[in-house]
Order: sequence, then C-alpha cells, then structure tokens
Amino acid sequence: MVAESYGIGEGPATRVSLSLPEGTAEAIRERIGKREFSAFVAEAVERELRGRILDEYLADQECRYGPVSDQARKQAEEIFDEAFGGEGRWPAAS
Repeated sequence: MVAESYGIGEGPATRVSLSLPEGTAEAIRERIGKREFSAFVAEAVERELRGRILDEYLADQECRYGPVSDQARKQAEEIFDEAFGGEGRWPAAS
C-alpha cells in the first residue's frame, strides 16, 4: 500500500496532540472562539511552514550564488505567493 502525499494545507484532517502555554490558548479562544481553534492553529502552522520553505530556498540560492538582495528576496516572496499561495498549492512537507 502506497501512502498518499499531500501538500501543505491539503488532505483530510488528522488529530494531533498539541501543547500550548495556557495564556496562548486563552488568547486564541478569546479572539476566535473555541470552534475555530483548530483552524486558527492549522493556518498559523501552514504560514510558518511556507515561510520556512521560502527561507530554505533563499538560503540555497545564497550558497550557490552569494548574498540575496532585499529586492530579490521581496521578489521571491511575491513569486512564491503567486505560484503557491493563491491556489493553496505549496509543496508537500518533507
């Protein structure tokens, strides 16, 4: 049996155990409510993963070609957002 691979933000929901400081959990509940708690955490984690993928890409570019300018970094962010963000089609987590 071959396991399916999903991109970030794709696939069926899966239950995971998560520990947060109580103050953080309370702040989330106060702002978005109990019913949207999981969706809020999932979106935050997805944003973090996407940022790390972009950071990894830029670090690889710097290793290959030298420092990446602020302008090139901003352009890369826009390209990544356009290519992957609009459709929710980010690469599968590795």
